[in-house]
Amino acid sequence: MKVNITKLPKSEIELKFEVPAQEWQEFFNEAAAELSRDLKIEGFRPGHAPAKMVEERIGLDKILEKAADLCVKKCYVNAILNNNIQAIGRPDISVTKIAKDNPFEFKACVAVVPEVKLPDYKKIARDMAKDKKEISVSDEEINRSLEWLQRSRTKYLTVARPAQAGDRVEIDFEGECEGEKPSELCSKNHPAVLGRGYFMPGFEENLLGMKESEEKRFSLFLREDFEPKRLAGKMIDFRAKMNLVQESELPEVNDAFAQGIGNFKDLAALKANVKDGILAEKKEQERDRWRTKLIEEIAKKSEMEIPEVMVESETHRMLDELKAKISQVGLTYEQYLERFKKTEQVLHEEFEKIAEQKVRAYLTLNEIAKQEKIEVSEEETTEEINQALRHFAGQEQAEKNVDLEQLKEYSKDVLKNRKVFEILENC
Repeated sequence: MKVNITKLPKSEIELKFEVPAQEWQEFFNEAAAELSRDLKIEGFRPGHAPAKMVEERIGLDKILEKAADLCVKKCYVNAILNNNIQAIGRPDISVTKIAKDNPFEFKACVAVVPEVKLPDYKKIARDMAKDKKEISVSDEEINRSLEWLQRSRTKYLTVARPAQAGDRVEIDFEGECEGEKPSELCSKNHPAVLGRGYFMPGFEENLLGMKESEEKRFSLFLREDFEPKRLAGKMIDFRAKMNLVQESELPEVNDAFAQGIGNFKDLAALKANVKDGILAEKKEQERDRWRTKLIEEIAKKSEMEIPEVMVESETHRMLDELKAKISQVGLTYEQYLERFKKTEQVLHEEFEKIAEQKVRAYLTLNEIAKQEKIEVSEEETTEEINQALRHFAGQEQAEKNVDLEQLKEYSKDVLKNRKVFEILENC
């Protein structure tokens, strides 16, 4: 078999194959044998009938088609392995010559991992070290966290007085629009804390002053961006009934409060723990910000031809991720596009630009790892995988939701990139 490899633009290559007639005949015979397994030919066991008899029974074209499939798969894989080609995605195969008792010819075009010419990445890292921000935690940030902890332990006591801001209430309500009562505007025993802005503008204000068992009617215009769209901008007539009014009772933030939160000696110990937590989170955010900015700078100064297939693949991955998030909040993809006044083409183009930056950064990190001869051991990979699997309730849930081979490759990439950044941060 002869293989001629030609470089194409945008990190693609073309492989031209010429399979000699004798070798091609072996694939022809193999194809005939496979196809004969489904045939009943008197005197022969399935899969053992002569190629000539199989050809007479099913036709030459079917055998040639099967033989071409077998030959292409084997020859292409061998060429990729023997020539150490880092192919990306599926090849575009086209048969250029096919006939019985003649050489078989075909060509394959495929994207490959591009050559990356790096700048002096260590110098860039040293120059950008001055851009790292000093991290500190203010008393205001600590107090905000304590307030959140305090609110999370609020107790609610049922009261007989009229509802006021800060109260927890439960209400029945239904909205009528043009003679209909849409399900989106109706609820039973609906809980809410007044003053938090959970409802449409004006709704909570009408609940203030209502006592338990009291009913009230009022009308409101829905916003122009209200979902579903068919109700947006329309006047709605509401009927609401107050079922429960509860007064909020916030615990005092003191030593006893700290001891109730966890294993803390006093309030000072809780504050110290809160500060450490905020500090760790802010340091991680700053580290990620600096690393992203650094690799973008190195990637920008690197020379490479980015394969279109990598950009397209990342674009589709980002779009699929967005659609999943949209679905989780109860919207359709079409509603999302309408709300943000975008077309699918515009969104695709926006994501394509981001995807190209991500692919460029990935290829840059990959090349630095090569030059620094970074390796990731099986033990390190296993530990990283175990860390990821701890987020699942058990082995059964993990097996149901995780592709372990994909997780393994992802974990290797995470560890490799982590080691690259550790080198850049300490050069």
